[in-house]
Amino acid sequence: MSRRVVRQSKFRHVFGQAAKADQAYEDIRVSKVTWDSSFCAVNPKFLAIIVEAGGGGAFIVLPLAKTGRVDKNFPLVTGHTAPVLDIDWCPHNDNVIASASDDTTVMVWQIPDYTPMRNITEPIITLEGHSKRVGILSWHPTARNVLLSAGGDNVIIMWNVGTGEVLLSLDDMHPDVIHSVCWNSNGSLLATTCKDKTLRIIDPRKGQVVANNFEEPVALQEMDTSNGVLLPFYDPDSSIVYLCGKGDSSIRYFEITEEPPFVHYLNTFSSKEPQRGMGFMPKRGLDVSKCEIARFYKLHERKCEPIIMTVPRKSDLFQDDLYPDTPGPEPALEADEWLAGQDAEPVLISLRDGYVPPKHRELRVTKRNILDVRLPSGPRRSQSASDAPLSQQHTLETLLEEIKALREQVQAQEQRITALENMLCELVDGTD
Repeated sequence: MSRRVVRQSKFRHVFGQAAKADQAYEDIRVSKVTWDSSFCAVNPKFLAIIVEAGGGGAFIVLPLAKTGRVDKNFPLVTGHTAPVLDIDWCPHNDNVIASASDDTTVMVWQIPDYTPMRNITEPIITLEGHSKRVGILSWHPTARNVLLSAGGDNVIIMWNVGTGEVLLSLDDMHPDVIHSVCWNSNGSLLATTCKDKTLRIIDPRKGQVVANNFEEPVALQEMDTSNGVLLPFYDPDSSIVYLCGKGDSSIRYFEITEEPPFVHYLNTFSSKEPQRGMGFMPKRGLDVSKCEIARFYKLHERKCEPIIMTVPRKSDLFQDDLYPDTPGPEPALEADEWLAGQDAEPVLISLRDGYVPPKHRELRVTKRNILDVRLPSGPRRSQSASDAPLSQQHTLETLLEEIKALREQVQAQEQRITALENMLCELVDGTD
């Protein structure tokens, strides 16, 4: 008589549970634009959601603790002249978020720790390089200030947000619309899917496709007959992939192993209402004291509902096997180092004592080639060959002096703004 062998896994009993009603975010006019992004981005400090907005595009940024009903006059992040299609938090600065829009631009925003009194309308920088709508954003996992954007022009651009420069542009690799883009763990390769039904693995610095048209899948999992777009979320710490269908009302999750059959179905979280989008909290934002291994932020028509995935454990002690060291907020490389060919794995942190987000860190943008100033062309007084270099030297010295004076003024104003922001934070904390 044969006995059925049950596969051993600590994640066999993972279960999902919606947060209580008072932990949801109510009265949010979630965007109705037709696009296949998640419409939601979350980090340990903030929840950002693309919303309906007249006369342009906007998204709302809420402090994570600000649950309940959201005031209809709560400030928005506005600035795009057409609908916002995608948003993504910087993995190395919890106060910096990028947005992509139908207006062909990418904007990067600094979000203050306090709640602003009016709409945020001025981005830190606007990145212009696409000729059609920009619908995909993804920050580099290990290099500081490197942001990827993909547009309806079938072009992928990698930016240095710290300078506003284009680092790399992949112009001729996709013959049709790009559906999704993803970095590998150290940011050395990209995986893309395209309307031509081809999966490509790309080395962006070589500008080469290093693998595509895989002959056979290692595993094939039939889902259902729904035609909604699947939003996949993968947790490398637990090797669990979560599949959320847009317009669906369930989250299916699977464990990935190195042995056949490679993909193991775990369970399905089901609810009554369909999801219009989904946010996925980074591991450092989870509650380790409750054995929480994933947290989703499900978008309804007018609210956002947290969904918590938990491994049942009896002990209240820190569970080392559930929480290996995980990527923290510190970058491993600078943008120039990555562009020059260096690779580095993410800088890991321990969650044993929980994670406390660092205080507000400002992203500074420095435009390069500031001294590359050409003298104005056109008529000017005649000068001898001997006094021309002297005149140019005088002009350069004047420019340097003016730049130095302006830089001192800017630094003084930044110090004043920082002091005022700190005073405001203290006043807000005192009234809470």
